Amino acid sequence: MRYEDQRALLVRELELQGIKDERVLRAFLNTPRELYVPEEHQSLAYHNRALPIAERQTISQPLMVAIMLQTLELTPEDTVLEIGTGSGYETAVLASIVKEVCSVERLENLSLQAQQILKKQGFRNVYFRIGDGALGWEKAFPAYNSFDKIIVSAGARQIPSRLTEQLAEGGRMVIPVGEQQQQKLVLLTKKDGVLSQSDCGLCAFVPLVTST
Repeated sequence: MRYEDQRALLVRELELQGIKDERVLRAFLNTPRELYVPEEHQSLAYHNRALPIAERQTISQPLMVAIMLQTLELTPEDTVLEIGTGSGYETAVLASIVKEVCSVERLENLSLQAQQILKKQGFRNVYFRIGDGALGWEKAFPAYNSFDKIIVSAGARQIPSRLTEQLAEGGRMVIPVGEQQQQKLVLLTKKDGVLSQSDCGLCAFVPLVTST
């Protein structure tokens, strides 16, 4: 079966699993996941499961990515901070929806590979930083002080204060919080400078490694 047909079947599965956001579904339909997984796993690219990538990391399950993006309520005017570039797949889906993506990855090899693929795919609205994701977008170009939306693709033991500080008024952040084996997906919203928190179910991500 052609990758395009497999992609359409995956999007249909996401719809059946409760993903209704048309922008998110369209982005999944137009993003070739096979380009962001190792060659030996490309036959599994459109299975709804996490897959191993370089540096003992993983590319997240498509459904989990879709849940996180739907929870963020993305718009074409948003500037988004992504913590954990990984293979670049989630970055590509995001960049298909929003104005700009600022993506932080602590592993240089992963970031450089993702940058190469994303630039080859024609994305010009993604900026990269190699560093500690828990610090957010510190001292990086463009010099953003806050973001409309923040997505964290690694499990944190606690919510990093540097990230909540970089969330704009009216903004939304999704982050897995908990121990290494299993976390809760948490949604944070900021209104009048006050953070509100709600749980969005269980999840399992690689740990957020930080020097702080």
